[in-house]
Amino acid sequence: MARQDYLFTSESVSEGHPDKVSDQISDAIVDLFLSKDPEARIGCETLTTTQLVVLAGEIRCKGVYENGAWVPGAKAEIEAAVRNTVREIGYEQDGFHWEKLEFINRLHAQSAHIAQGVDASSNKDEGAGDQGIMFGFACDETPDLMPATLYYSHKILEQMAADRHSGVAPFLEPDTKSQVTLRFKDGKPVAATAIVVSSQHAPGYDEGAKEAELHAYVKKVIAGVIPAELLTDETVYHINPTGSFEIGGPDGDAGLTGRKIIVDTYGGAAPHGGGAFSGKDPTKVDRSAAYITRYLAKNIVAAGLATRCTIQLAYAIGIAKPLSLYVDTHGTGTVDDAAIEAAIGKIDKLGGMTPRGIRTHLGLNKPIYRKTAAYGHFGRKAEGDFFSWERLDLIDDLKAALA
Repeated sequence: MARQDYLFTSESVSEGHPDKVSDQISDAIVDLFLSKDPEARIGCETLTTTQLVVLAGEIRCKGVYENGAWVPGAKAEIEAAVRNTVREIGYEQDGFHWEKLEFINRLHAQSAHIAQGVDASSNKDEGAGDQGIMFGFACDETPDLMPATLYYSHKILEQMAADRHSGVAPFLEPDTKSQVTLRFKDGKPVAATAIVVSSQHAPGYDEGAKEAELHAYVKKVIAGVIPAELLTDETVYHINPTGSFEIGGPDGDAGLTGRKIIVDTYGGAAPHGGGAFSGKDPTKVDRSAAYITRYLAKNIVAAGLATRCTIQLAYAIGIAKPLSLYVDTHGTGTVDDAAIEAAIGKIDKLGGMTPRGIRTHLGLNKPIYRKTAAYGHFGRKAEGDFFSWERLDLIDDLKAALA
């Protein structure tokens, strides 16, 4: 039996964290290429450091890279997408500035050996873009069916970013981290025991009245995000515990795509298959299958079939159908886990959870990805084409398949 009384912690990082800058640039490139060619193949990695952005990876995209050469104007569009992403995050610092940074593009054509295994042909369906295992998760701790520790960590940073961009908090700079520890009793969060926020700041906000202003502001944000009943005399606040945080972002620490996979998913409350999301087109099941497993787990919890649900899928490169499907409701299910597995297999609209079936049902062949690259890929609001895996439109199908 799982423990019911414990402390648990999750962290988040802001859009200005160097790894998140890299994720957003990689996904801006994915969006650019998908806007040109919905069937584009993209694997884009980004390195950011002091006044430098480097792209590396493999692509295949009509209107951008054809017959082993760049289409005229494509390189300029790519560079513009990179600089615009950095500008929108808010970096205009001596050590990292959207206009002054050096840009190096080392993207090249996709391997023909990968392409032949993934592409559909007359005798086979489109295969998975890689082997691997992917997990989805949902629980009833928050309205968005996400782990509470991660949910509140994200919300703190989202509010701080909104205040920075609007000018409400002009002393904030882009690079920020949060961490929330909650006490659980009978499996439910009952108190916040520790909250950590480290924010890059303007000069002078590490001492005296200005430091007090920054601390008061952060505590006000926390109080607006975390329910009042969780903030008690037990709660300890650690705000900029190192004392000073003026140098940050890629100037303070190099950033790489794909280094914040726990922040991107469930804050450590669920397993992770190990594959990052950003910089990858949706033929790559690291991304698309992680989205469909979240979609399934969320709908299972929303349908009242469980209060906690983990789902795993596994794939082999070049093979269309998943090798396995695993459902675990952690003893909270109202029906047997095996029955839920069988029910999922009966739902035709899921397309057998092949890469193409997932992309078709969730509408993934669109430029929708940069928005995912900060503040989590899950627990977001499904709006139009964005975050379709957060929709709750599978509940009736699940119940019908179980009847």
